[in-house]
Amino acid sequence: MTINCEHWKEYDSISGPISYCELSAFGHKLTAQELEKIGCTAEKRKLCGASMELNMGVAATPTPAPAPVVISSSCDSPKAVAAATVGNAEKKAASPFFSLLVLGILAGCYIALAGSLSTVVTNDLASYVGDGLSRLISGLVFSLGLILVVIGGAELFTGNSLMVTGWLEGKIRGRQVARNWTIVFFANFIGSILIAWFFYLSGVWEMNGALVGAKSVLTANGKVGLTWTQALVRGILCNWLVCLAVWLSSASKDGVSKILCIVFPITAFVACGFEHSIANMFFIPTGILLKSQPAVLAAVAPILGTDPAGAVSALANLNWGSFIVKNLIPVTIGNIIGGAIFVGTFYWSVFLKPSWRKPKILVNVAGMLTRLFSH
Repeated sequence: MTINCEHWKEYDSISGPISYCELSAFGHKLTAQELEKIGCTAEKRKLCGASMELNMGVAATPTPAPAPVVISSSCDSPKAVAAATVGNAEKKAASPFFSLLVLGILAGCYIALAGSLSTVVTNDLASYVGDGLSRLISGLVFSLGLILVVIGGAELFTGNSLMVTGWLEGKIRGRQVARNWTIVFFANFIGSILIAWFFYLSGVWEMNGALVGAKSVLTANGKVGLTWTQALVRGILCNWLVCLAVWLSSASKDGVSKILCIVFPITAFVACGFEHSIANMFFIPTGILLKSQPAVLAAVAPILGTDPAGAVSALANLNWGSFIVKNLIPVTIGNIIGGAIFVGTFYWSVFLKPSWRKPKILVNVAGMLTRLFSH
């Protein structure tokens, strides 16, 4: 049979000869006028069909148009995250005491375990890669703490600063926020102290010639050596980033994305030396427990440029009173401001606040900060 159709093709393949019509095979959709214009008349199409039936046993049929590809967003919009944060605040406000206690203890443990990892990994790293890279790596490994909290499920005081969105939205009461914060804060403290005690009993601090213990003591001593203003501001900056990590992870729809959204903000706050109240519940008590150990004093003394006796004097300020007054109180206040105001309140005021409501809380906080820093 003579084939007289320029759009009909055939070629040999492994499975044998294949015949097809280019117009059908590649899904070209032409109008009747366009078909006539290129010479693909009704008679010729009939001839092509007959030729294909003879060669293939079936005539080529037009290929259906592919279904439209729907590309879903890999993360929720900021407005959707704001609404979800309000919903989470309602759930947290309604949580029973026992749940908050257990999950709060777990969160304290998770953050402390991340602190342990950070201490072990970086105990002498700066001498090899420099201070900057050592801080960067410290932040990367410390991200484990919030990953465990968010993915594993736990109640972290600093992250719960975002509950302010539920209060601003009128979904929960201020006393419910205060209840959650109080229970979770002290539960976090229990968990952090527990890991600090385990860290001490385990003897992990004796690793690398007690340099791990020395790192713990020097870290703690540096934290209690901050001025009140330094501790407050570093607390603000820290929880600004921590709550952004929580916010971004809430927007993500899969585990890998959530982890990546956590890692970068947490790495930033650790590398910059900002202050996290719950992490300090591990770092400073650990330093207090270890500062009297002879092996640790021997390892600390050369770093401080003195002998073990001089190291004891240099570490005199590292005590429970300094921990509470000079670090934990200002850092906690700073953490609340950084998370509740700079993340929760700001995003709520942009995405959820009704146009008729004035953000009075912003005015009040601005006045408070002005009075605070003017003294």
